[in-house]
Amino acid sequence: MQKWIMSGLFVIAGALALVLMFTLPSREEAAQEAKPQMPEITMNAEQAEAIVKANCISCHGDTLQGGAGPNLQKIGSELTADQLFSIITKGKGGMMPSFKDRLKEEEIANVALWLAEKK
Repeated sequence: MQKWIMSGLFVIAGALALVLMFTLPSREEAAQEAKPQMPEITMNAEQAEAIVKANCISCHGDTLQGGAGPNLQKIGSELTADQLFSIITKGKGGMMPSFKDRLKEEEIANVALWLAEKK
C-alpha cells in the first residue's frame, strides 16, 4: 500500500513539475517584465523642471549639482532616457526612492527625457 502512495505522489510531483516548466516565464521574460517601459511622449521642459524642483532638489541640489544624491548636471552623457526612467520609477539602492507611486508614468518619462539631454 505504501508503494502505491509513494508512486502516486511521485507521478503528481512530476506532473506538477511539467506544468510549471511550461507555464513559468524564463529568466529573460521575467527580466523584461521587471523593466518598466517608458511611454512615448513629447518632452515638455518647463513641466520637467517644475517636477524636478518639487521632487528632486532636496537630494540633487537646486542646480542638480548633487548633495545627498549624485550630480545630475551631465547625467545624459552617462545614462539613456530609458535607464533614467527605470531608475526614477523603481529607485536605486537605499538612497534613490521609487517615484512610481508619487508621479504618473508620463511625468517620469518627461523628467527622464529632460535629464537625458543634460550632457
